[in-house]
Amino acid sequence: MSEIKLWSFWRAVLAECLGMIIFIFIGLSAAVGDPNDLNPDREIKVAFAFGLAIATLAECIGHVSGAHLNPAITLGLVTSCHMSLLRALFYMLAQMLGAVVGSAIVYGIRAEHNDSLGVNELNDISPAQGFGIEFMLTLQLVLCVVALNDKRRQIGGFAPLAYGFSVTLGHLAGISYTGCGINPARSFGPAIIRQAFNDHWVYWAGPMSAGVVAALLYNYVLAPSDESFKEKTQILLCRAPEQESETEPLLEDVGDVE
Repeated sequence: MSEIKLWSFWRAVLAECLGMIIFIFIGLSAAVGDPNDLNPDREIKVAFAFGLAIATLAECIGHVSGAHLNPAITLGLVTSCHMSLLRALFYMLAQMLGAVVGSAIVYGIRAEHNDSLGVNELNDISPAQGFGIEFMLTLQLVLCVVALNDKRRQIGGFAPLAYGFSVTLGHLAGISYTGCGINPARSFGPAIIRQAFNDHWVYWAGPMSAGVVAALLYNYVLAPSDESFKEKTQILLCRAPEQESETEPLLEDVGDVE
């Protein structure tokens, strides 16, 4: 557990929390929006708000924490053995806290006549169908992020944009059905504030299972790694060599961090 003693570890956790506050504030502000908006226009606005927010924040904090901003992505990366279990746990806690704080801010500044807070709800579909939609949409997202995280590739500054495009695509495809969770923390924040937990399990089970499946598909089927099992478990157990300047791999090329 040596990494927990590093200031870089806590900076990364703080970055995930702060990034999530900003991400949720921007996304939910667009989702609450003007109740007179036409639905198709509103869906496009929300999709681009979430996608552009992710791309912007990936540029801002990618070199600090990796800009996961999603427990499903964190789970996918820990399944890929790109980060320790301890760091993954703290990231997820920070993401959930940030989502609640961001949701509370939006709830506090919304118009008095508007009771909406962008709570994810199933729209005339069954929970099983909702699970399938959330699974598939998160699968493409985590596959994208795990591929961006592959050190064998030279992604460069394109990574934040690709991440944002993937989030935007998920929202364009899924808003009409599930409100597009693809991020358990994003679903958790407004649900806590509004105490609205109808079919809430869908927004955890679908994305989290997709995170694991996407990581396994990429690392063992699509692009197997030459790393030994021992090397991978050393990372999971915080036994990899640590440096004060080290950050998690996701999107670290954005800041040219070595």
